[in-house]
Amino acid sequence: MVKVGLDTDSPGNQAGYDANATFNATGFSQLHDSGTGGGTSLSNFKLWPLPECKSFASCNTSMSVRKTLRKVLPDGSPDDAGSPGYFATNLSTGVQVELTASRRTALHRYTFPPSSREPRIVVDITNDGLTSNTEPVVNVNTATGRVTGGARFASSFGPGRYNVYTCVDFKGDGYDFKAPTEYGVWLENAPVQNSTQLIQLYSGFLSEMGALLTFPPSPNSIHTTILARVGVSFISSDQACANAESEIPNFDFDETVATAREIWNELLSRIQVDTQGVDKEITELFYSSLYRTHISPADYTGENPNWSSTEPYYDSFYCNWDTYRTLYPLMSLHDPEVFARIVRGMINIQQHEGWLPECRGATVQQFIQGGSNGDPILGEFFVKFYEHASALNVSADDLYTALLADAEEQPPNWNLQGRQATVWKQYNFIPSDIYGSGGTATKQVSRTLEHSFGDFAISQVAKILNKTDDVIKYQARAGNFINVWNEEVTLPGNSSIKGMMQASRSHSLTDLQPRFADGQWSYTDPRHCSVNDPLLSTCYLDATNRDGFYESSPMVVYYSQYVPQDTAKLILLQGGNESFINRLNLIFDQNYFDVTDEPSQQIPFMYHYANRPGLSTQRSRMILAESYNTTVSGLPGNDDSGKSCESFSAMASYAVFYLMGMYPLPATRQFLLASPYFPKVTYYNPIFNTTTTIIANNFRGNPQNGMGGTVFVKSVTIDGQPWHSNCYLDWDVFVSGSTVELELTSDIDTTCGEGPDGLPPSLSTGGYS
Repeated sequence: MVKVGLDTDSPGNQAGYDANATFNATGFSQLHDSGTGGGTSLSNFKLWPLPECKSFASCNTSMSVRKTLRKVLPDGSPDDAGSPGYFATNLSTGVQVELTASRRTALHRYTFPPSSREPRIVVDITNDGLTSNTEPVVNVNTATGRVTGGARFASSFGPGRYNVYTCVDFKGDGYDFKAPTEYGVWLENAPVQNSTQLIQLYSGFLSEMGALLTFPPSPNSIHTTILARVGVSFISSDQACANAESEIPNFDFDETVATAREIWNELLSRIQVDTQGVDKEITELFYSSLYRTHISPADYTGENPNWSSTEPYYDSFYCNWDTYRTLYPLMSLHDPEVFARIVRGMINIQQHEGWLPECRGATVQQFIQGGSNGDPILGEFFVKFYEHASALNVSADDLYTALLADAEEQPPNWNLQGRQATVWKQYNFIPSDIYGSGGTATKQVSRTLEHSFGDFAISQVAKILNKTDDVIKYQARAGNFINVWNEEVTLPGNSSIKGMMQASRSHSLTDLQPRFADGQWSYTDPRHCSVNDPLLSTCYLDATNRDGFYESSPMVVYYSQYVPQDTAKLILLQGGNESFINRLNLIFDQNYFDVTDEPSQQIPFMYHYANRPGLSTQRSRMILAESYNTTVSGLPGNDDSGKSCESFSAMASYAVFYLMGMYPLPATRQFLLASPYFPKVTYYNPIFNTTTTIIANNFRGNPQNGMGGTVFVKSVTIDGQPWHSNCYLDWDVFVSGSTVELELTSDIDTTCGEGPDGLPPSLSTGGYS
């Protein structure tokens, strides 16, 4: 839950930190949600060290005045350092700041310069990054210096508001003190000495509030070091204090760092790579990306203010639309116990709120981006772990009930949860001209495609549960994507690219397009919301957006290329393998592919379905070479300052799969297969207690630009026996702990293998049924 870190005054800063040294540090806050869009997320309860003030009353407490630059290294970068469980920076004021954390508590260590004889620390209760606080509370205990407080804040990506509370205690490092030498509450840039409560001041006219404390200097060292322990709770200040006291009772900074590092090492070491012949940066990219996949969702168990439950509670779902494609299949491979806890928490939310969570942060609902994308997450878990669900305390009945709630019941506001289910069931697509109460009339094509895949996921769970009628029902609904396919729409300037997902006014079907309730079509330019769009449209969450699409163009995966449950049907609609390959090539060559956005993630691997896996391998490697590296701009979806704009978990898990030479198919038992960037990769799964090994025979390194090389899969054996496909692996190899050997070649014209079983499954060719 706690993700303590540095905040800066960088404009448009979602996650707090900015690696550009020209931006000022403004505080060290406790929560954060890294890798989100929308407004700044959870930059709550900033602490700030002040080495010198002429007097208590003259100290700068307002964020705009107190801020300062960091020290700068010779290469121009800020003097920052970080590793899992630890962050440090040196401020231009001479203060060294070090941070670490447990689950619900942060521990700060401030080392002041020798000139600081009255070291002070600001506790900022109200600055959350959005200037949204109401009902602030600040209290100072004069006997101990403990600061408690909290406020009500706006969510970053939705209409809700949340309460959060803190409890801050201080201790000398290497010496003891009983109480601060000075204390007070501050408003804006005016500390009021000896005040202990906000209600002692006229606080209703100003937006910045907190506490300021002065500490005695160390008698034992020229440097004074102050430890600040910051408990956080979404329940109360009392619980924030209890969290801190139970999790970090002794203020032991080094022990807290060591504990965090041990936890991270165990988790990340479940996937091991052989680095022989591999550039160091590739290995660093792999493990730093794997680390980022564990940032969100966050474990808020015990911190749910909305109801009492013994079930786990997870939050920071930013958003299921971003993460279901790659994050949860990666968890299936190496972290199934946490995956099970997340699923239990999602089911518990459905039991109390009626529908599965979609986009959720700070304990409140936020705006849905796609469909009801909790469905493929639950489907992913159950399809892979149904035999172990009971042992993992996941009820199959409750899981299926939660899925059916999404599929069949319409919520009062489908902008925040569930689906526009009544219309979906009536028309078998989302029409563009239905303005029913309960949500916005936008994203109709997007939602049609997402609901089709969600219902496919439900059909896979129904199959395992032997619910035959439901299998038939939801597999039929999985084919509803065809109802927004308009075969008459062509790409302007290239009539050979014919057929788009649309909502158009003709009755024939070829390209995904918006469609009216009477079967007629609306029209959306296939270039819409791409770099080639003459109108420069954005396709964002906008109530006046009538194009039917969200965050991508009709040309891109999400719209005219996104049918993972039946790509064979999509190929048929697009005129066969050659036409399909030509369209994929055009998507890349004319920059419709957008590596920074999740709808494009699957496109590079779609050549597999046209029996050209070598093209998939090369495209995916070119993307990594062009867009991923270990610099601050090396994760797509971030700008060149390292600020997060897209989900860390989504983009990082995408990189991890590409580097492992696979791409997942959520809610199925298949992974699309390419070649790994390592001669050997092993996966330890604690539920099965097995280790699966993938060996790349004839491994000769990774071409720097991603093109060519001995990287194409010629043949596959599993435990010494020939496997029928060069294009996918079944989940069974990870259950049994098999040894998979790939024979690599430099021939890009490799195929999936002999016969139809070599191609990845699709519904229309008998797969998944």
